[in-house]
Order: sequence, then structure tokens, then C-alpha cells
Amino acid sequence: MLGAILALDAVGPALAGANPAGSSVRFKAIDDALRGGVSGNDVAGVIAVAATPKGVVYEGAFGKANVATGAPMTLDTVFWLLSMTKAFTATACMQLIEQGRVHLDDDAAKYLPELASPQVLDGFAVDGTPRLRPAKRAIKVRHLLTHTSGYTYSIWSEALTRYEKVTDMPDIATCRNAAFTAPLEFEPGERWEYGISMDWVGKLVEAVSDQSLEVYFRENIFEPLGMKNSGFLIGTEQKRRVATFHNRRADGGLEPGPFEMPQRPEFFMGGGGAFSTPRDYMAFLRALLNGGALHGARILRPETVAMMMQNQIGELNVQEMRSAQPSYSRSFDQFPGQPHQWGLSFDINTQPGPNGRSAGSISWAGLLNCYFWLDPVKHVTGALFTQVLPFFDERVVALYGAFERGLYAGLEHA
Repeated sequence: MLGAILALDAVGPALAGANPAGSSVRFKAIDDALRGGVSGNDVAGVIAVAATPKGVVYEGAFGKANVATGAPMTLDTVFWLLSMTKAFTATACMQLIEQGRVHLDDDAAKYLPELASPQVLDGFAVDGTPRLRPAKRAIKVRHLLTHTSGYTYSIWSEALTRYEKVTDMPDIATCRNAAFTAPLEFEPGERWEYGISMDWVGKLVEAVSDQSLEVYFRENIFEPLGMKNSGFLIGTEQKRRVATFHNRRADGGLEPGPFEMPQRPEFFMGGGGAFSTPRDYMAFLRALLNGGALHGARILRPETVAMMMQNQIGELNVQEMRSAQPSYSRSFDQFPGQPHQWGLSFDINTQPGPNGRSAGSISWAGLLNCYFWLDPVKHVTGALFTQVLPFFDERVVALYGAFERGLYAGLEHA
């Protein structure tokens, strides 16, 4: 995945530095951990932000945003969100549901006729030809919002990786419409498996609103919340502020290279195409934390936000995402050994997390090792931003854990 839009330059050293913004003595442990992550070459740069209903309580920016120019990380550094885009797309769909223009248990084909006759991948013939059969059930809107539709991602699917190679079907990250010809891997509603469902939701939002996602997000989410540095189409000035992307080498070092989502896409990728800044993304998270509103602007009703944070997959459980493409992602399970569920569209830990979050918290991440969580019990939200592959990088995950532990400890001593 991303092979068509990702190229790597020669090795260059990650430059250590620190530029903490707005931290205080009670969060010194976070500062120390993140600064240590830079000096130890775990990351070239990292930003963490956190808030409670009273406002932003922590902002820390460390290291370099641009390793070539030496530009420091700041709260307005631009990051490619990848799957942290999904929270915007879910919010857009829930706005249409609030308006009665979409219903969770409708057939998705009501809004997207191309979903009327989905095909299920039923293995491969001896000669390698894919075997397809008609699905026995209809795909519901709910299935798309909860990753129970049957659609998968090749990064975490050996079968879909093989299908892409055999058929020359492009990966979804190329932002080419032909990627939507992907088959299902199981019957809708049968199990949870992460995939391109939210890209279909993006198509649904466009069909119902008669607007592109770029315009819909801007008018209904970004502008109301003051998010001036978020979108799919990146401007020249914003491009100058993009954090350098790195690949983790086998020796543990960092190899910088260019990264940009397609800027002349055939479709806007509701599952992973957007960029934002830590300051902007925190405004969005604060709105969710506050029940759908920030600074007098309401993007969702409180009861809608509450529903998004509740289990929507019944007796099913979120499963480990086993890597089929290790250069892009390690196998991923945020809560190994614990059952976790899925809302609209968030991971929900059913037991207290190991680093402080309450049972019932929601969270998710982006492929380039950005992460967020929102704790509706202790009323706190936090996010950490880097631009590193492969996903679920052990060193970044350790920094994320240190950030979460330091945040809860600092809040306890407030």
C-alpha cells in the first residue's frame, strides 16, 4: 500500500531539539519522555496535545519538523493524518443521520447503487484466478461505519494483497476509483475487519450532500471549529510546514523521504486522505469531548456523540490486525488480551487501559504513527503526532504510552 505515492530519499540524520509549548511542572514527565525520544533518535520530531472540558492542558513540540532545513516542530506543523481522517468522515455521516437524510440500518445501495450487488472473494483457483460469489446479505450503512461490511485493507490481508497483484487493482491510497472494485472477504455483519468501509462512507456523504468531501468538511466541520489548516488539498504555505516523513530502518535508524497524498485525486479519501495540524485536530477532539460543540459552534448533538462512543457491533469483537505488508505496518492490537469493541467509528477498550484511560474510552490512529484517545469518564483527550513508517512502531508507541501516563499523573496533581 502507498507504493505509488511513497518514495524514499537517501539516509539523513534525524536532528534532535526541543521546543516545548505550554507545558508546566506537573507535566514534566511528558516533556522529559518526548525530549528523550528525540535525543534517542526514536523520532526526529514529535508533538503531543491534550485537553479537558476546561481547555487545552498540555502542548509539547520537540525536535525537527524539517530535518533538511532544521525547522522546529510547532503546533502548526502539518501532518498527514491517514486513518485519523476517518473521525471526520464519521462525523459528516452522523450529521446527515441527525438530519434524517441517512439512516444507519438502510441498505447502503440506497445511496450508492454500486453497492447493490457486492461480490465475496471465495479463494483462488489453481491458476491463481480469484473466485467470486454474490454476497448473501446487503451492506448496511451501519456495516460501513463499523468495519463489519466485509471490505478489508491489503496491508492487513494476505488475500486482498494477492487479489491486487493478480488483478492489477490499485490500492485505495492511490485515490483512484478503480480501488472500489475490491471484493468483500466475508458476509456483511459476519465479523469485524478493518478496511475501506469509511472510504465508501465518504462517497455516501458526497452523494447525499451533493458536495465533495473537501467542501463538505470545510463548511460543516473545519470552519465552524476554526480549523484553518485541515483538508485534502494542501496549499503552498501549508506544504512548507509539513513534517518530514521517515521510514524506520532495520538498524533502528530513521530514513527521511518525501510523502504526500495525491493532490489530483479521482476521489477524496474519507478513510485516510486528509492533513491537519495538532492545534486543529485538538479543536475537533475538544468538540467531541464537549458533546459536539466548541466555542459556541455545534457540529453534533450530545446524544449523537454518545452513540458514536458506544458499542455498535453487538457480540463481535475487534480483532488483531495481522500485517500482510510489514514495510507498512506491524501487526496491530491496542489492547492485547482484552476484548475491545467498535463504535461509530472508534475503537472502544472495555477494560481500563494500561496507561491511565478509563474503560469505555475511544481511540484510533493513523498509518504514519499518529494516535489519539478520548476518555469520556475522566473527561480528557490527547493526541500524539509523528510521521513514521511502519505503523505501530514500537518506539513511537512507547512515547505514546509515556505521554498518556504523564498526562493522567499530572491531572491528578492539579
